[in-house]
Amino acid sequence: MKKIMLVDDEILIRENIRECIDWEKEGFLYCGDAPDGELALPIIEAQLPDILITDIKMPFMNGLELTSVVRQKFPQIKIIILSGHDDFQYAQKALRLGVEDYCLKPFSAADLLQLLRSVSARIDEELRIRHKYAYTPENLFADLCGGLISTAAAYEAAAQLELQLTAPYYAAAIFTLQPQNMEQSPEPPPASPDAEALLAGLLKEAIDSFIYKRSRTEMVLIYKGSDPVQMNQTLDDLCAAAKHRLRESCGLELSVSRGKVCERLQGIHLSYLEAENDRMFKQMSRMHSTAMLEAYYDPSAHGVLLDRSRLVQFLKSGDHRQMSGFLLELSKELEQMNWNSGYACYLMNDITLELVQTAKNGFRAAAGHAGILQELQTQLKQISSSDDGLQYLKQLYERLWEWRSEGADKHRELIDRVKQYILEQYDKEQLSLNDISKVVRVSPSHLSKTFSQATGQTITEFLTATRMDRAKELLKSTGHKTFEIAYLVGYNDQHYFSNLFKKVTGMTPMEFRRQGNTGEQLQTFRRGAGNA
Repeated sequence: MKKIMLVDDEILIRENIRECIDWEKEGFLYCGDAPDGELALPIIEAQLPDILITDIKMPFMNGLELTSVVRQKFPQIKIIILSGHDDFQYAQKALRLGVEDYCLKPFSAADLLQLLRSVSARIDEELRIRHKYAYTPENLFADLCGGLISTAAAYEAAAQLELQLTAPYYAAAIFTLQPQNMEQSPEPPPASPDAEALLAGLLKEAIDSFIYKRSRTEMVLIYKGSDPVQMNQTLDDLCAAAKHRLRESCGLELSVSRGKVCERLQGIHLSYLEAENDRMFKQMSRMHSTAMLEAYYDPSAHGVLLDRSRLVQFLKSGDHRQMSGFLLELSKELEQMNWNSGYACYLMNDITLELVQTAKNGFRAAAGHAGILQELQTQLKQISSSDDGLQYLKQLYERLWEWRSEGADKHRELIDRVKQYILEQYDKEQLSLNDISKVVRVSPSHLSKTFSQATGQTITEFLTATRMDRAKELLKSTGHKTFEIAYLVGYNDQHYFSNLFKKVTGMTPMEFRRQGNTGEQLQTFRRGAGNA
């Protein structure tokens, strides 16, 4: 399933494209959007979309600048330019930069889908050519499980390998060898060659199946058939026999994680994902007392607190002032949890791992904080209610934000230079991330990431806040018309300036002037230049 990302400064266009297409049904995954190139870069880096759709004319970092950066850093990403009649010359320039195609505005959802299908087919064809002579049975099975190969390419590769893949139904299972006593060891030791050979021999007894070794202790079975009931019964018998033989012959426990039987070849990926989730759950179950977890497991808790992107984004750009509101939103989901179930512990532990890993990857100061996970997992065991969970997350965020602040201090001089340059140049309409990065001699992507982590706001947000503060001062202290003020603070488009001013302040420029603003109101809105 191809990942799609959209960059356009028109919120209506973003909402229309996002809402008017049934992405999953059409075989795509809509992984995010952004209003300009600068805000798009960190999302692109995190999501790695297959296809990037971007407008050309956008504030601060336009589509051509974004295309240039993406082509250098992520050459595998296909780019589609959204173009109007009046900026066709820009579209031609974009094509020279290496974009895949362009879509002329206005366009319908059907037009865009047709274009996406065409680009998606080109991606598949490129993959097919790359993999045509590169497949072995093992990496073909691994790609089927990982959902990394199309149906047509899989059948073609199977034919070259003389493998019979065709069947109405498929299922995947993960077999993990481990010693009988795993209480003191979170990581299983490697299985002996005899045990591996015995397990491989037992699994090969299953007719219409394929196996491959996933790790030093794990094997994956892909099973195919025409009757789901019979397939499940066969797998039940196979698993029971294998467990008995491994225990009796090698003194090893065999953990089996299975996905459900699915239709179609691509169903192998879905079945494998279920098996992997089952394996992860069993691993967590072992770490936090298998008996308790299986006794209190609550399947109804599935789906709660799975919006990891929101939690991660708050770690990156949130602050203490927003903490109360953020926790209030989370409380609605946490109150649905059965805190007596092992699943609650599993989810909180999983979120902790993801947030700490994100901090370690993104905050420079986190590099020296070893051993924190063991400490946090001890605290996790004390959580018994939604209030405990909220308090735990609050402390976790504050702890990780300390790392972020330590990292920000290391970049203080750089941040101060960027802010000072913006304060001096904010009235230049063409002021861009590339301009600033050249002045401070740091790459655009690194500067964008560092500034956001250090200040909690993007460079675009800081520039906009600076311009809006200056506009409010001019509205209050001069008789300049709106278009004149727009020009003085860096906007040649009065309409765009007025819309942005209302979005930031809640009032149009004229309403703001008529209201006779007080210094207190100005302070309320101030976020950019005032914090420099």
